[in-house]
Amino acid sequence: MAISVKPGILPYHISDRATLYRSYMPYLKYGGLFVEIDKPYQLGDEIFLLLTLIDEPEKIPIAGEIVWVTPVNAQNNHKAGIGIHFTDNNEFMVTLREKIARYIQEIDTSSLTQTM
Repeated sequence: MAISVKPGILPYHISDRATLYRSYMPYLKYGGLFVEIDKPYQLGDEIFLLLTLIDEPEKIPIAGEIVWVTPVNAQNNHKAGIGIHFTDNNEFMVTLREKIARYIQEIDTSSLTQTM
């Protein structure tokens, strides 16, 4: 039986508020992000994301689980990528979700996101 193992860390930089809005998945229990990537992952894979937000210098370590997969060549020209559900709900992650909410509060929410 083959086991899906993706060792290592996935670095990801979100460069602006509009991209953050399109990537954020607030409807997940602890929040999450859609990461544009064409490397294949499977639902349920565990992943460690090293996130850099907009112009902030620090890299934010996030443990997560793959809960969404958009394959390469998806319908309607959707970008390939994975949805990562944050698996921790500690104080650090609560603060991160609040920070993301502040970043995207002024975005036009009628625009489409990468997921739903």
